[in-house]
Amino acid sequence: MFKLNFILSIWLISILFSCSEKNNQITKPNIVFLLADDMGYGDFEFIGGATDTPNMNRLAAEGVWFKNFYAAAPNCSPSRAGLLTGKKPSKVGMYSYLPMPSNHPMHLPQSETTIAKILKSIGYSTAAVGKWHLGSFSPKLNHPQPSDHGFDYFFGTESQSEPSHLNPTNFIRNGSPVGETKGYSCQILAEDSINWLKKNSDNPFFLYVAFHEPHTVVSSPPKLVVKYSDEEKRDAEYLANIDNLDLAIGKILDYLEEKNIADNTIIFFASDNGSYRWESNGGLRNGKSYLYEGGIRVPGIMRWPKKQFKKNQINTPVGLIDIVPTICDILNTELPKNVDGTSFLPLLEKAPYKRNSPLSWFFYRQVPEIAVRLGDKILLGADLDTIPRTHGFSKRDLNYIKNISLKRYELYDLNQDFSQKNNLFKSHPKQDSLIGVIDQLLVEIKTNLYPWKGLPDNIGGEGRRVIKTKYKGAAWIKGSSEVQGLVEEN
Repeated sequence: MFKLNFILSIWLISILFSCSEKNNQITKPNIVFLLADDMGYGDFEFIGGATDTPNMNRLAAEGVWFKNFYAAAPNCSPSRAGLLTGKKPSKVGMYSYLPMPSNHPMHLPQSETTIAKILKSIGYSTAAVGKWHLGSFSPKLNHPQPSDHGFDYFFGTESQSEPSHLNPTNFIRNGSPVGETKGYSCQILAEDSINWLKKNSDNPFFLYVAFHEPHTVVSSPPKLVVKYSDEEKRDAEYLANIDNLDLAIGKILDYLEEKNIADNTIIFFASDNGSYRWESNGGLRNGKSYLYEGGIRVPGIMRWPKKQFKKNQINTPVGLIDIVPTICDILNTELPKNVDGTSFLPLLEKAPYKRNSPLSWFFYRQVPEIAVRLGDKILLGADLDTIPRTHGFSKRDLNYIKNISLKRYELYDLNQDFSQKNNLFKSHPKQDSLIGVIDQLLVEIKTNLYPWKGLPDNIGGEGRRVIKTKYKGAAWIKGSSEVQGLVEEN
């Protein structure tokens, strides 16, 4: 009898321990990252954009709007690398986007620690749906796949949806092509995300949704296009594309709420870089591929209903590179070594905050080539060379980076000069100090070139392509320090 009671006691203890452990797992916050592709700062209705974005508005109103939120780079692949690793893209060898078809050696190395690897190691289910653009899916190149970077599940494309957002033919699920998929890309991704959540929301989860919209080739539902018929046809298509993206985001938000898991789900929303349509950047200078604000400042939102933060507008500059350290801080999980980002959780909790290193960017294909954010100001350095740059990273480009020298500097007070019209560098009393800061960043890049093998000798030059439209863009009041209805940080 004693033996039977002892066995029953051990069994009950094991059951209680198991239940307790499961409850602890469930209390960990779920994490969803929603990433738009080439969405401009001014494409967001919340700050005065011309398109309808009620679901993005809802996220910002219920969460935190980051007024100075930055991409990790001014184009696709390097920015995504910065997001997933918390490192400067040049540090992991992602100097530009991967050209298509991707027979290029550049990729996100498997040795890098991604946020998916971190979360998977502490019991999270992980999924990536949408645009990958961090390596080739071709077996000939043997690049690491999403599964090698910590994702249990992948559904999406190597790069852009083809031939457009409508009825894409290049989607892949866990390594296997699925053929033509009917519908619009963003809606396809929303439905697949929900299907994955139905099977994986009993445990804490990390869902990374990398939408294709509004990157070209744009295709939008006619019923949405007609809403913007006062604009030219191409502009109406684009605005409807943002509208359709917002509707897809709404489906995911609605599902989380219907299943009562929204309260403990942290949602981030951002764009990978600025828009190729300069008018979509809301008065910011230039656009995609440039290190002026139009290329790197993007919409940024965080919502976590379980945690009611005291302010819902943050002015302090943060960005995609800060996502990994912020999540690790929230979860009290060890941060990988050599991360460049800084957790912005203290900003949300009104605690002391100091960046480990300033936000900075490097992109060899346009002028200026390097930039660093210093408080309210941004400093840029330009080589002013006349060599045409290539889309596909080549040996010539690598050699150029090795020997680049800066010849002109620009300094803008972004608090007073939203559109970067007034270069303050020549009137600054400490020019040498500023030059020292940006030159040191450049030295670090030049002395730590990633040793890619098999780079093409050269892939031809590129012209500077600017898409000009009559689209009005965001009704941003230049010089204004707030968005109506938001509570700023002190």
